[in-house]
Amino acid sequence: MLNPDGVYLGNYRCSLMGFDLNRHWANPSPWAHPTLHGVKELIIDMYNNPKINLEFYIDIHAHSTMMNGFMYGNIFEDEERFQRQAIFPKLLCQNAEDFSYSSTSFNRDAVKAGTGRRFLGGLLNDTSSCYTLEVSFYSYILGGTASAVPYTEEAYMKLGRNVARTFLDYYRLNSLVEGPLAPTPKTWKDKVPHYKCPAQRGPGNSHAGGKPDKRSQAHLKEPSLPTR
Repeated sequence: MLNPDGVYLGNYRCSLMGFDLNRHWANPSPWAHPTLHGVKELIIDMYNNPKINLEFYIDIHAHSTMMNGFMYGNIFEDEERFQRQAIFPKLLCQNAEDFSYSSTSFNRDAVKAGTGRRFLGGLLNDTSSCYTLEVSFYSYILGGTASAVPYTEEAYMKLGRNVARTFLDYYRLNSLVEGPLAPTPKTWKDKVPHYKCPAQRGPGNSHAGGKPDKRSQAHLKEPSLPTR
């Protein structure tokens, strides 16, 4: 929780001093943005520690207009790194009925350059993946239906458990835990057979405020995932 004083007052975006904290990662002030400043220093210390392999950064937010859970990811000039960013959200889509891959977007919007996901995506090396996990304030649409299911505290907790399950699946695919889901080939491109995540559509599942990056839809070759 990086915005404790703002949330205590009922704000969902701004801190006590009126700052949108997820726009100040590039140069956080220890006085005006103390939580960002402290966490940024911690992450940099971890990144520079040869004993630590910092592989994931996931910033968790509520979304006030869209349905479902979905992610924002980064675009990179390195094609393989760019394609690799899609693996975790595709796995999460398979595990969580309320997570929408069709609403997931990979972009480099200038207005979001100060977010944790964008700043750390440019700072950390190609073994790290940085995402924003957005979850609707309201409801999610089950795949193949038009019915909105209201989020409850238990539903939010269930999504959290499914994120944890997805880490397990991800590392099984990379042969870092026992009991892999499938034989692990030499490269990530060969690790998974064809799988297409079911589309989840419904009211609110469109990006307001601008068109998605063309590359985020047309250029992204979807990595396929195992079925169960």
